[in-house]
Amino acid sequence: MVRLYTDNLQVSYDDRLIVKGLSVQIPDKKVTAIIGANGCGKSTFLKAVTRLIPHQSGDVILDGGNIVKQRTKQLAQKMAILPQTQEAASGLTVGELVSYGRFPYQNAMGRLTPRDMDVINWALEVTNTTDFKYRQVDALSGGQRQRVWIAMALAQETDIIFLDEPTTYLDMAHQLEVLELLQRLNEEQQRTIVMVLHDLNQAARFADFIIAMKDGEIVRAGMCENVIRPDILREVFRIDAEIGTDPRTGKPLCITYDLLKGDE
Repeated sequence: MVRLYTDNLQVSYDDRLIVKGLSVQIPDKKVTAIIGANGCGKSTFLKAVTRLIPHQSGDVILDGGNIVKQRTKQLAQKMAILPQTQEAASGLTVGELVSYGRFPYQNAMGRLTPRDMDVINWALEVTNTTDFKYRQVDALSGGQRQRVWIAMALAQETDIIFLDEPTTYLDMAHQLEVLELLQRLNEEQQRTIVMVLHDLNQAARFADFIIAMKDGEIVRAGMCENVIRPDILREVFRIDAEIGTDPRTGKPLCITYDLLKGDE
């Protein structure tokens, strides 16, 4: 049974149709990357699937039920999302921020239970941020902050984690650190990871399944080898790409590329 899929999903901003009749199944317990040019609807799709924004027609089905009919706390126990721009955490310690991930499980009193504290400490340990627990979030580096936000998502104890461009503004080493963490969460804990990525080689290296979008529609969805191809990249990004094989992973590798000229 497929846990999460969309059926003819359409999302509009005002009168502009952004996501156009999109139907796709998200592989369970796999890493999925969504790629495409700026403005193609990647982030809008992610927000609609996680109910951060409403959709105008079609369905998002999770565990056999439409997400619009599921209670907010119930949904928050199944999926977590790390937006591209996180809310301000000014004045919060790392431990306090990660504790927000326990909100879906708290009662009206809002007090943290021993069980909550165990999960918070586990999330800090898994993301290697335990040493930062009592430090201000504002005092951390970009890579450290990103790991802390991921820890907060982990504290929700969801099987599915969505991330919108989790490597943006990070240097190469911190990008790799974050992506390797997500890969470990998938492999060791069977978390379903769905993320928007800009870097084609990162998508090919870390994803099991890739969704390539253009103008609010899916051009190709499938295994990396079926998506990271010259013809698909030509259509999605309007580039003439040379594709090889990564000697370390055996995955497709975009070696070089040029802009398409004229009406190619």
